[in-house]
Amino acid sequence: MLLRHLSIMIFAGALAACGSSADTAPAPDEARTDSPAVASIAVEGPELRILAFGDSLFAGYGIGREHSYPAKLEAALREQGINAVINNAGISGETSGAGAQRLAFTLDAQEEKPDLVMLELGGNDMLRAIPPAATRANFEAMLEELKRRDIPVLLMGMRAPPNYGPEYQQEFDAIYGAMAQRYGAAIIPFWLEAIYQDPSLFQDDKIHPTTKGVDALVADTLDDVEAALPKKG
Repeated sequence: MLLRHLSIMIFAGALAACGSSADTAPAPDEARTDSPAVASIAVEGPELRILAFGDSLFAGYGIGREHSYPAKLEAALREQGINAVINNAGISGETSGAGAQRLAFTLDAQEEKPDLVMLELGGNDMLRAIPPAATRANFEAMLEELKRRDIPVLLMGMRAPPNYGPEYQQEFDAIYGAMAQRYGAAIIPFWLEAIYQDPSLFQDDKIHPTTKGVDALVADTLDDVEAALPKKG
């Protein structure tokens, strides 16, 4: 029971408190910094540009952007011989509403149209008790924008913890699958699946992954990301 209680605490924190007011949000141009750690790795094939659009779980809160999920995912993809470049547009504290407001600007700021957008938001909506209906509407707005621009999407699915209550949990959890089906997006149903029950993979705040936690997430989701990438000639 203690482990289950701890798991729920971490799960709730990781989902709901994906940002902290103490964490300074980067400017949009900073949010698009490529990882320098993998620039020298030799790869083949056409370049695939990925935009990682999300909150502090993408921004690398507490571990630095160089150790963030997008940075380590880029390295892992390149180790597979995939010529992937990931622009990290994660901003700590981001809600789906704030994401909907900045998405078009962020896309316009890219040097080239992304081949894939990884959309990772929703946790901070729970922290702020935003009704799931509003979160759903914000996702619809973002997915409509991406559809209009003909950009493929990989939804990084989240789940509400049990202590949010069955009604909230059911309504929130249904958002990601419904949006994926409606817009033809690829989806990872719950992208924190590999770590949420292991306290050792979270920082002291019990909210954000450690570097080892990020490694576990990358290993668990790599195949899903690779499958979502469009095939280029």
